[in-house]
Amino acid sequence: MSTPKQKISALIITYNEMGYIEKCVEAVSFADEIIVVDSFSQDGTFEYLSQHAKVRVIQRRFENFTDQKSFALRQASNDWILFVDADEVVSPVLQQEIQEVITKDDAASAYWFYRKFIYKNRKLNFSGWQTDKNHRLFRKSKARFTNEKIVHETLQIDGESKCLSAKLTHYCYKNYTDYKAKMLHYGRLRALEEYRKGNHFNYLKLVLKPTWKFLYNFVVRLGFLDLEKGVTVCYLNALSVYTRYQELKKLEQEELTPVITRLADVPDFHLTEKRLAS
Repeated sequence: MSTPKQKISALIITYNEMGYIEKCVEAVSFADEIIVVDSFSQDGTFEYLSQHAKVRVIQRRFENFTDQKSFALRQASNDWILFVDADEVVSPVLQQEIQEVITKDDAASAYWFYRKFIYKNRKLNFSGWQTDKNHRLFRKSKARFTNEKIVHETLQIDGESKCLSAKLTHYCYKNYTDYKAKMLHYGRLRALEEYRKGNHFNYLKLVLKPTWKFLYNFVVRLGFLDLEKGVTVCYLNALSVYTRYQELKKLEQEELTPVITRLADVPDFHLTEKRLAS
């Protein structure tokens, strides 16, 4: 037995996504509304979306992923939400499964999607991504983005989560420059996340964490079986971790600089410096 037809709002956030966004929007055109929140793209993304008959596009300054996605969620008219990234494509098989599960009497509050990763139009089989899954379909009334994370945002679900069998296609790797920029951006946001939590920089983590990230994905998670693709992806993911700790160090130094400046204005501070030097 099933419930009456349920309406879906498809949500996407964008920044310079031409080459990806066209396929993404086309693949979610079955949704009852498509809302895109754009962070002032400069490559024609906003203009393309503005002219699309099925899309409502809103421009908003980007603070972090959780903030931007929470804003997008508030714009949705329907309870069922399909939240996809601009470089993700919903296949016809997944489309059908989505439409079927939301009409069931025993529909869950949210659904995990496993993802198929595409590297330069070829499937990436390993390198740490083989078990990756995300909440992409959920009831607005049963979910919210938590404030604990500002990147790799997390949904807090009130109720049961289930997995869909069809996979979401993720075009994760356009080219080296694009992927590197993405990883560096994630690293900087993760640094801010760590800083806000009160976590501190140390040189041991700067060395060990990126090294372990690479070895874990390349050896334990079989990245070497992806050959050259595996080397590149595992390296850039490790670079993101290295950037996190570099940026965390900078944030702590920036916090300390005003304190040192204020102390330098106090006469006793200079006297203490001279005593220590002698």
